[in-house]
Amino acid sequence: MASAGVHDPSVLPTPQNPGKAKTYNRLKLVIGLLSSGLRFVLLLLLLVFGVSKDLEQLIRSLVANNYAVVVLFAGAVGFLLAMTTLPLQVYSGYVIEHRFQLSNQTFARWVWEHVKGAFVALPFMIGVVAVLYYSLETYGSLWWVAVGTAVTLLSIVLARLAPIFIMPLFYKFTPLGEGEINERISALCTNAGVRIEGIFTFNLSKNTRKANAGFTGIGKAKRIVLGDTLVKDFTTDEIETVFAHELGHYKHKHILVGIMSGTVATFAGLFLGAQMFDWSLEVFGFSVRTEIAALPLLALWLGLFSMVTGPLSNALSRRHERQADRYAVRTTGKKQSFISALQKLEVTNLADPHPHAAVEWLFYSHPSVGRRIALIQSME
Repeated sequence: MASAGVHDPSVLPTPQNPGKAKTYNRLKLVIGLLSSGLRFVLLLLLLVFGVSKDLEQLIRSLVANNYAVVVLFAGAVGFLLAMTTLPLQVYSGYVIEHRFQLSNQTFARWVWEHVKGAFVALPFMIGVVAVLYYSLETYGSLWWVAVGTAVTLLSIVLARLAPIFIMPLFYKFTPLGEGEINERISALCTNAGVRIEGIFTFNLSKNTRKANAGFTGIGKAKRIVLGDTLVKDFTTDEIETVFAHELGHYKHKHILVGIMSGTVATFAGLFLGAQMFDWSLEVFGFSVRTEIAALPLLALWLGLFSMVTGPLSNALSRRHERQADRYAVRTTGKKQSFISALQKLEVTNLADPHPHAAVEWLFYSHPSVGRRIALIQSME
């Protein structure tokens, strides 16, 4: 929640033209939908025109091992999808962010951050693809149970290890020194009965003028992180309320609920995807589910499930955000400070305070700023 150009944190930034915020959000949404549509169409074309089968045969002419074939096949399809949507990603992630003065990145740094992210994700993706193919070969129609179990375990391991081993690859984390912010956050955690491993700031400003704060990790890896932009541009009272909101997620067990709901969605998606995958194999000229060339078909069905259930996931997330907002106000008693923090967020991040109701329901994981402020103002 950064506040670009605000040198005195106690001064509320002047609201900008709401049309500018609507234009920014509309562009980001349209490009996101276009990217998803392009990936869907490309996967469909690979199947309809037999390119998927030709690609598998080409790879088999180079390597013999089935696992090497499936990894190279998935990598080739992934690379093709990335290159197809690359112009849109550059426009959305770099051009638009600079056009609206939200990014601090040079183009070289923007490219490097994405390349680095791809290399970090690569071993995990290879593992998932290998487990998927092994499960298809070994467990028959119950392959989705094994894959769902593996994905769930991986997500838990990543939640535990990411704050220690992965996030430091992208940002520099520094223990928050002694001071009022440290004291207030520590007091909130103590009063809530929450034990943390440390409070850290990180150099979010190297990439963006936005800001953020919250809990990361689970178990002994649980820690508090504050973006340097948040510390610089927000008052102590505002930071306290923002953190109290994040603490509200923990106290309401939203992390646990998120893991449980995510697990249910994973297994449900894989189960339904498996049924539709088997049903449509013959339609696209495949005879068995273990054909590597058929993997784009499975990806299509899983993508459709994600698209259909996305609004339900967003609805649950918005409910959690409202609960965390109420917790922040009741715990700190600083309603006005929380409202001013949200207003700074609105101005700095070019958030649309009043999006169309359908857009908010379909795509927003957080309630709009206008709705959040109205909720807070209605509290006694």
